[in-house]
Amino acid sequence: MDYDDLVRRGKIKRIFKARQKITEPNLVSHITQRAAGKEPLFLEDSDYLFFLARLKEISKRRSVEIYAFCLMSNHVHLLLSPRNDELPWAMKDLFSPYAVMFNRKYERKGHLFAGPYRQAVCLDDTYLLAASLYVHMNPVRAGLISDPRDYRWSSVRLFCDPNAPSSFVNPDFVLGLLSSDGKRQKEIYVDLLLKSAALEPGDPLENPDAIGAFRKNLARRFPGIFSGFVRKNVQQRSGLEMLDDEEIEKAIKSMRNRKTRTTPEDKRARKFLIEQLIARGFKREEIAAKLGVSRKTIYNTMKNAD
Repeated sequence: MDYDDLVRRGKIKRIFKARQKITEPNLVSHITQRAAGKEPLFLEDSDYLFFLARLKEISKRRSVEIYAFCLMSNHVHLLLSPRNDELPWAMKDLFSPYAVMFNRKYERKGHLFAGPYRQAVCLDDTYLLAASLYVHMNPVRAGLISDPRDYRWSSVRLFCDPNAPSSFVNPDFVLGLLSSDGKRQKEIYVDLLLKSAALEPGDPLENPDAIGAFRKNLARRFPGIFSGFVRKNVQQRSGLEMLDDEEIEKAIKSMRNRKTRTTPEDKRARKFLIEQLIARGFKREEIAAKLGVSRKTIYNTMKNAD
């Protein structure tokens, strides 16, 4: 899909409120949050357990489907999907009580977290699978362990152990992408997980492109698996109109070459692309750099386009 394809979608609709966190029901998101500066988020086992208790609580009280998680000493990764239109409130219920507890327990003041959590929407099935593998490989990349299955504070056991007990975390949606054979799903996931250790994924806390690049590397390494992804389970759940990574890249390249066009259709197409990038977790200044325009242009596009 190129720029003209976007322009021809004068039927392009605004798919979400781009100035806020995207909170459509059933939208699958990769949520990341980190500590302020070099401060830790967890110091004792009881800290991890408190956070997991809060995560379990919001999964029930806020009806949030939790697919995967990994708690590191200074940051967290979550894959989740709210059944209702209330993701920001669910995340507030998760992070705010934890920060209060941590500050009181350790007699500290100030912000525990570096800022608002970062959200990257999983726009397709392959992105969701790559994000799940990335999340579970975090402890290995950090040098904490050599086998991701040995890490205590992640959901990895649910994805790998045939005898794993039931949990508030539901791995079936991700595992179901791999095979219709329930007995084979975890075997395939373990194989992908261990072999993905050799791939350099980057850091999505710093670069929203990281998961996308990791997905491409996985597809090259495991073409037999990734070429079989013909379903759009993730998109079907939300019903939103979205572009995949390749379509976004083509649209960016074409738009950079034609950024002086200012018809109403051009503006709607640019706005649509900006919204897609926001959905992937990019900040306004990062989007401006990608499109080769100023931050003011991004602001005016989002403010003025119909």
